Amino acid sequence: MNETASSTGNLFSLQSHILSEESRHPGASGDFSWIISAISLAGKAIAHRVRRARLENTLGEAGATNVQGELQQRMDVIANEILMRCLGSRASIAVLASEEEEEPTILRRGSEGGKYCVLFDPLDGSSTLDTNGAVGTIFTILRNDPLIESAERTVCQPGRKQIAAGYILYGPSTAFVITTGSGVDLFELDPFVGSFILVKQGIRIPTSKRVYSVNEAYTASFPHGYQEYLKWAHANDYSSRYIGSLCADVHRILIDGGVFMYPPTLSHPDGKLRLLYEANPMAMIVEQAGGSSICGTTPTLDVQPNKLHQRAPLILGSSDEVKRVADFL
Repeated sequence: MNETASSTGNLFSLQSHILSEESRHPGASGDFSWIISAISLAGKAIAHRVRRARLENTLGEAGATNVQGELQQRMDVIANEILMRCLGSRASIAVLASEEEEEPTILRRGSEGGKYCVLFDPLDGSSTLDTNGAVGTIFTILRNDPLIESAERTVCQPGRKQIAAGYILYGPSTAFVITTGSGVDLFELDPFVGSFILVKQGIRIPTSKRVYSVNEAYTASFPHGYQEYLKWAHANDYSSRYIGSLCADVHRILIDGGVFMYPPTLSHPDGKLRLLYEANPMAMIVEQAGGSSICGTTPTLDVQPNKLHQRAPLILGSSDEVKRVADFL
């Protein structure tokens, strides 16, 4: 099913959607819907701050580096604080883990009602804000294992164990994309109503599209297979589309098809994207929309993480296009 809100004539909010999903599961407590509600609240607040970033003089570097050694942008810090504050009061969350924090934050133990772990990249692509580029928030939700004492070990679950994943894209409109394991739905923020409204249900990625997305400036340091694929793509009239924000690049592929690649390089031999809170949620979304995702030649969702900020190479998109890249590897 690939249906738009305009085709039904009805308005359906994100909150209504999540409550409807929960109603299909007897015994559901409503805890999950409260978490999505907190994420949507954070998304609205971040969208507001992104729109006013230049007016409020919150663009540019914050003067510190995060745990990955990357320069933090002021909006990285603001978005992280908003998410921590919105999610910190949700009684069912055991652990919060952010790209901007070195260690996971333990809110409560399983014996205290902590059922879930929420991981997120607060503001993907924040370095493009100075030039009015699209940025986004990526999130994933996992079940908490109360028998594991270490917060980092608790969240190091393969992507197949995600119970929900999504992203919020702050562009010309604010888009909220989510999957709970039964397809991918797209909502957009109506600022007059103050709610995310369903605009597309059951999104399906085209199986093929002659478009690739990669930062070709680093081609010389890509492994040989990627270089050979790019030669083949050039010879077969493929188009290149690269935005430089994971959320924006994946969103384009989700709607239009194609393949996105972030290969290993000489300076980042393990890849640069973080497996747990960037690659895994995007892989779940893409697979739920009928596409494919691999790390090297291994399905992304089958990779076993061993640390919170673990990096990974990533290829995802239309199933036929991902297979073509894999054939060269």
